[in-house]
Amino acid sequence: MSGIRSTVPRGGLLSHSAGGPACSAASRLAHESLGATASPGARWLLVEVAGAWGWNAFTESPVLDPAIGRALATRAHRAGVRLIAIRRPGRARGQGRWRWAVVDARAGSESVRWGEAAAPEELLEVPLDGSTGVPSDEPVLAVCTQGRHDECCAVRGRPVAALLAERWPEATWECSHIGGDRFAATMILFPHALTFGRMDDHDPVRVVEEYLAGRVATEGFRGRATLPRVVQAAQAAAYEATGDRRLSAHAPLGLHEGQGAWLVDLAGEPPLQVVVEGVQEDPLFTTCLATVPVTAAGFRSTVDGVRRRIEDVHGADRPLPSDSGLRTTSADSD
Repeated sequence: MSGIRSTVPRGGLLSHSAGGPACSAASRLAHESLGATASPGARWLLVEVAGAWGWNAFTESPVLDPAIGRALATRAHRAGVRLIAIRRPGRARGQGRWRWAVVDARAGSESVRWGEAAAPEELLEVPLDGSTGVPSDEPVLAVCTQGRHDECCAVRGRPVAALLAERWPEATWECSHIGGDRFAATMILFPHALTFGRMDDHDPVRVVEEYLAGRVATEGFRGRATLPRVVQAAQAAAYEATGDRRLSAHAPLGLHEGQGAWLVDLAGEPPLQVVVEGVQEDPLFTTCLATVPVTAAGFRSTVDGVRRRIEDVHGADRPLPSDSGLRTTSADSD
């Protein structure tokens, strides 16, 4: 199961532009699972763009020269760094500063380093390897509100960002697209890159409190962006089955791939084995702008699935990828 989505006949489904529900409402109506949907990213560059954002926050903002935005995006892409725009919640959106943060979300290397450029062109000189910037122990709480990318992100995301800003004004930011518009309101917590969805249906304050206490909240949890989707699925199943939700719990040890199923080894006392099987979600429109419905690949997990005839999981053992560049294709590239 590659995770690559396939298109399906339109049938009775209506796109949002044709009068159907918004993508986030359609996803809820279809009872689409949030599990293992975090879009991949191990290293990140967060750049303050304190103005309006178009569909592309870096080339369609009145406060940033699109040539600089394109150059910044190209530079980040070549370095294997994921780029997102940030701004303060509310209409004020900040004072036109060019603050930036380099985030390393890889296990054992989690860090946030902040800096500030005097002018946007200086952003093109910021080292992306974490060798500069002021280290910070404070988390970054980022909620997608990029309405021009998808209206659901603005409608559902802005109230969540405002709520968090009341409690943690310095840590909270609105951010640009992080994947999975239909799961709005989406949120990512750095430096561990824990990704959440439908936060407007849950209590985002409690989710952040759990994070600050060193635990992963399962409400709306989509996965850890540093991990391949199949491992996200296994880890989520382990949280539910064991009740151990420490940030350090259930570290992936190995991945055995077979025909339509995987056996994932997770650290623990004793270690866990999780069988993860590929399934297909019901067809839907993944964004409000989409005009063709697709089926997204999902997963079904069984903890200690070694008891379920693992001889059916044919395939050679291979080590778990340490970098998200070696991953199953995400179904949330929209």
